[in-house]
Amino acid sequence: MNQLLELYIEADFFRRSFVDRIQGDERGEGVVSAAIAVLIFAFLGAAMWVAFSGIFDGAADKTQEQINQIGS
Repeated sequence: MNQLLELYIEADFFRRSFVDRIQGDERGEGVVSAAIAVLIFAFLGAAMWVAFSGIFDGAADKTQEQINQIGS
């Protein structure tokens, strides 16, 4: 009886450790998701800066033209 109990305990231990190894390990998933989010926001920020820079340069040119027309 004692040997049967020991055998059951060992089998249960190995089964649990095997199941734990098979199940997906999700450690580090939050770090990866955060890195992806940072990259997305960086690309959005760069695109917004390019658009803002183009709009600002156009507005500055038009303003300078208007000032030159008023001054002449």
